Amino acid sequence: MSIYVGNLSYEVGENDLKQVFAEYGTVKNVQVPTDRETGRPRGFAFVEMSSDAEETAAIEGLDGAEWMGRDLKVNKAKPKEDRGSSFGGGRRGNGGSGYSKRY
Repeated sequence: MSIYVGNLSYEVGENDLKQVFAEYGTVKNVQVPTDRETGRPRGFAFVEMSSDAEETAAIEGLDGAEWMGRDLKVNKAKPKEDRGSSFGGGRRGNGGSGYSKRY
């Protein structure tokens, strides 16, 4: 199980999150996704604790808490949805026929 942490300041790093969540137990892993183009944090993170009880305590203790000027949104992370193909809806660049025209 993993915890979703949303509405984060863009200044928050992995070590900041480890310190805050360590108050509720052992932090196993922290991921702060970044924008591919800018490298800037995207404003959310995922935290994994060593037990479900620790994760529950962290969620209860931090959801809605004010940190770094923002009200945190903390809950159980949902599984990543399968978004299907990333090839523009299946369109083909050659008119959709599947064959290249030769002249």
